Amino acid sequence: MNPYHYVLHCIGGKWKMTILHEIYVSGSIRFNQTLKILPISEKVFSQQLRELVEAGLIRRISYDTVPPKVEYVLTPSGEQLIPALDILYIWSVRRMDELDIPIDADAFVVHKSEKYVDALKDIMDANHFWPGLERQRGGRTEREEQS
Repeated sequence: MNPYHYVLHCIGGKWKMTILHEIYVSGSIRFNQTLKILPISEKVFSQQLRELVEAGLIRRISYDTVPPKVEYVLTPSGEQLIPALDILYIWSVRRMDELDIPIDADAFVVHKSEKYVDALKDIMDANHFWPGLERQRGGRTEREEQS
């Protein structure tokens, strides 16, 4: 199988990346609590969770309690995927800004955690990825090197 096709099989779908980020930010998610914050139907949410479990990116933990309690957490493979998703998210924000595409207010629902914002800033700093700023190379910007 083509690796591009495989990764799309694992994370393709409207909500999978958002679900992975919500688990990353929160440490774990519960079904009903997450339904309250994401504008997603119960059926679609259930299907996306099932596919993420099957892909080995999240784990379903059932607790023997009354009422029953189920949580979803990232697996080690899911944790390894987060930096790649962050890069895609950053690229998307930058590209949308360049094209003057407004970003939905609810698109940031899962990104309000201080933990996530700090991690995202670190990634953007490390990759010199701030829109409007030019990448520094040896004290010179890329634009200066081209002239």
